[in-house]
Amino acid sequence: MSAVNNGRIIKEPKYVLDNTVIGDSWRMFRIMSEFVDGFDAMSAIDVPAVTIYGSARTPVGHKYYSLSEKIAAGLAKAGYCVITGGGPGVMEAANKGAAEAGGVSVGLNIGLPHEQAPNPYSNFPLDFKYFFVRKVMFMKYSMGFICMPGGFGSLDELFEALTLIQTERIKPFPIVLVGSEFWAGLVDWIKDKLLGSGNISPEDMLLFRVLDDADEVIAYLKEKIQA
Repeated sequence: MSAVNNGRIIKEPKYVLDNTVIGDSWRMFRIMSEFVDGFDAMSAIDVPAVTIYGSARTPVGHKYYSLSEKIAAGLAKAGYCVITGGGPGVMEAANKGAAEAGGVSVGLNIGLPHEQAPNPYSNFPLDFKYFFVRKVMFMKYSMGFICMPGGFGSLDELFEALTLIQTERIKPFPIVLVGSEFWAGLVDWIKDKLLGSGNISPEDMLLFRVLDDADEVIAYLKEKIQA
């Protein structure tokens, strides 16, 4: 089955059952190796780190590209390491801002079938095969998250962080959603549907903050990380 969107034919994905068990034992060794390499590399960073998430599809010159670059530069100048997913778009902007400000610019890149090529601005690049290993590195070595507008991947990382903090599986850290015009609908839905139906508690709404200005974002993170 297919659909038409703006004159473009979009085919539904094919779903294939993968019940292969051959090679699973060796896969565990690859996973362990990726964890070890990641832990060894990231433990060498001796300054507090902030992760910046966002869309790989944000073009150069877009307001969120420029804002990501400005925020990352400000964090680097304040002595923070900036971590991204290492790809294009918002990730490239953040790595660029941090690197050109003289900071540690970490790119945790992952190979994807499309849109995820490593950007040239990471001065501390690491490559990953497994999403879950890469996400552990974000969670373990970051003291704050900045979520720029993005897609499914950004939402996945955002809600995993909120879940782990809410369930006290990790120590709480500040989470900033940048761009009120982008996030307003989601925040309203969370208030109406999740909080309104009793599926989350009122204090869970305090786990994140929506901001628009780069200086406000930097000041908020500095205040919360020092506290």
